[in-house]
Amino acid sequence: MTRALHAFPYVTLAQAITTLRVATAIFFMAHAVVRIYNGSIPGFAQFLAVRGWPLALGIVWAITVCEILSGIALILGRHVRLAASALMFIDIMGIVIIHAQLGWFVGEHGTGGVEYSLALFVSLLTIAAAARHSPEEISRLW
Repeated sequence: MTRALHAFPYVTLAQAITTLRVATAIFFMAHAVVRIYNGSIPGFAQFLAVRGWPLALGIVWAITVCEILSGIALILGRHVRLAASALMFIDIMGIVIIHAQLGWFVGEHGTGGVEYSLALFVSLLTIAAAARHSPEEISRLW
């Protein structure tokens, strides 16, 4: 049992960072793809327009395209810090415009709060920081 616990989680730090990078990319891409598939882009644009955002439809399309392209970049491991920073900006704006007023919790104890967005932000921060180092350096640093 001790040997099994010592080896847990059975992946290297570099493998864990790669898993986090790919999973986070999928989370953002899923939002964008579902927005397109469900036809909710006009509704999101209307939400922004009511709050005084000019060119709301263009902003929503820009967010959607950015989530898809940045997600692809993260999955491919290309331009990782740029992609992460773009998604961090979208994430922070989502917190400010939508989620902060809804409290902390997303599920069980609330609806639409900031906890998921903050978890994504911390994931992106970790991904961007790790992108400054090679997998070998990450293994040595830890």
